[in-house]
Amino acid sequence: MRRNSTRFPIALLLIAPLLVGCLERRSAPVADAAGDDDAFCRANNVQQGSPEYVACRKDRDVQRQQAEARADRRQRNLGEYMLNNPVRP
Repeated sequence: MRRNSTRFPIALLLIAPLLVGCLERRSAPVADAAGDDDAFCRANNVQQGSPEYVACRKDRDVQRQQAEARADRRQRNLGEYMLNNPVRP
């Protein structure tokens, strides 16, 4: 009887890292994207606050959102593929 009661905590310890990985999916892929965007937009000798600078930052935001949407779409498609095409040994 004692042997069965130890299986659950061991299984929980093995599964916990996988569940934590699911929670981290929505984290930003780049730690400090704002600094990178600022450096990128200033590389063309554009003053901060000018219309060109604002347009550059908006373009960078749009590019980042599109990349995140593509990554989410790929993840969803992979999950659907795995559900619809299970591997049978």
